[in-house]
Amino acid sequence: MFSEIFFWCAILTFAMMNVLFILAILSKDNSIIDIFWGSGFIIITICALILTSEVTLKKFLVASLVATWGLRLTLHIYLRNRGSGEDFRYKNWRNTWKNFYLRSYFQVFMLQGLIMLIISSPVVLILSGEAQTIGFLDILGILIFATGFLFESIGDYQLLRFRKNSANQGRLIKTGLWSYTRHPNYFGEALLWWGIWLMAVSETDSLFTIISPLLITFLLRYVSGVPMLEKKYEHHPEWDEYKKQVPPFIPAIGKLKL
Repeated sequence: MFSEIFFWCAILTFAMMNVLFILAILSKDNSIIDIFWGSGFIIITICALILTSEVTLKKFLVASLVATWGLRLTLHIYLRNRGSGEDFRYKNWRNTWKNFYLRSYFQVFMLQGLIMLIISSPVVLILSGEAQTIGFLDILGILIFATGFLFESIGDYQLLRFRKNSANQGRLIKTGLWSYTRHPNYFGEALLWWGIWLMAVSETDSLFTIISPLLITFLLRYVSGVPMLEKKYEHHPEWDEYKKQVPPFIPAIGKLKL
């Protein structure tokens, strides 16, 4: 059942990414993929729900968690980027890549579609399974998801308020959750996927889905999240001191900075 549903989710994702690529060419803005990121998971979840044999309480709960996260993230990125043009990362690639459109197709859209599928594998497994009850691991997973969701959403909100204050122009945010980790939103997103994975553990043949939280954590911490954003701020006059005081990803616990 999982393989069949995952196959159709993969076909749908491939189609979505091709449509997005065409829209990116027309708008000359590859960063629309960022706006779509959360919505893509919602669409995959809906696809799996439609194809599943029975919608149980656990399946409905997991689908609701993913939909809540995906919708908030989509709205946040859309409102944040509205009227700002293409994100600096994609703009840099547009100016430096040879065979830009070909590389964009494979390295931006097809690659992110594949990553989206891999990360969503615990969700598809749960929705294609036979889970009828909510157990201890599910409750623990929900609590972990909620913690991650709060870190991501509150971190985004605090940054938005900070930037709206004209007195903070040209400064770094170092208050709120940003005083515990330099990237509370990235940490929160990684953590909530660990929560989703924990809810999949009780399903049959679920061990392989650990690749989902491992992949998103690795990407956010070492590839497309923390490193790319911090490179933007490495010449900021407040950066060196902030970097010494606050850990990059996992929040400081007391005086311990992991």
